[in-house]
Amino acid sequence: MQDRVQAAPRLAELTTAELAALLSAGAPCVALVPVGSVEPHGPHLPLGTDTLLGEAAAELAGRRLWERGVAALLAPPVGYGVTDFAAGFAGAISIPAPALTAFLRAVAEAYLSAGLSHVCFINNHLEPEHDRAVRAATGDLPPGRASVACPLARRWARTLSAEFRSGACHAGRYETSLVLAAAPALVRKDIARALPDVGVSLSEGIKAGVKSFRALGMDAAYTGAPREATEDEGRALLDLLATMIVTEVAEGLSRAAAPDSRPGQGSGR
Repeated sequence: MQDRVQAAPRLAELTTAELAALLSAGAPCVALVPVGSVEPHGPHLPLGTDTLLGEAAAELAGRRLWERGVAALLAPPVGYGVTDFAAGFAGAISIPAPALTAFLRAVAEAYLSAGLSHVCFINNHLEPEHDRAVRAATGDLPPGRASVACPLARRWARTLSAEFRSGACHAGRYETSLVLAAAPALVRKDIARALPDVGVSLSEGIKAGVKSFRALGMDAAYTGAPREATEDEGRALLDLLATMIVTEVAEGLSRAAAPDSRPGQGSGR
């Protein structure tokens, strides 16, 4: 994974004149908006893991979009979400789903009104109610003007690691590997190496109607095998998450340009 072009600009660091120049340059201009959470991720990963991963994947995707002639801007992240499953653990800061949907809808409309071509919400916080709230924010926007890039979508889930597909992946090998690649200083490595495997599938528990980490037996707010995580695996996974983002944006821009596009089309689950 090499940096073939310079990093995509951070929208918040541009001046108004610089943004105006990008908007008038003729290329599609896209806001990449990570949507994360403040949520416990075991004793070894930071509370902001989901937001951090969204930003790291957006940075890589932004470079690739610039290569394609798309002016991708790294927008300020939304660092709060629906975090009800982690209730009872320190650092579980949850907001109501309708509040998140309304806020994200306002953000998307504001960017589009400001002249951007497309807004992509990048969601790596995989609580189902959170994912639904994020998707609801884009539901009836004009075709192709907004998308959601989230590995919960079946088309992307099947490209990821075996642990991810098993559902036993909250702060386990999957997420620990990603943080090792994105921000290694934030992983408590000695703790991660000493943690026992926890074979609890969140996805199966959710299907069975369980509503919390504790009820699933995740007494330390993690599941999976964090001790098996590696930076190399994390880099490979970041590459796949970036591909997800680039594809969702490219498909959105194509839908927006299609003469027969219809309202209600969006990212497949």
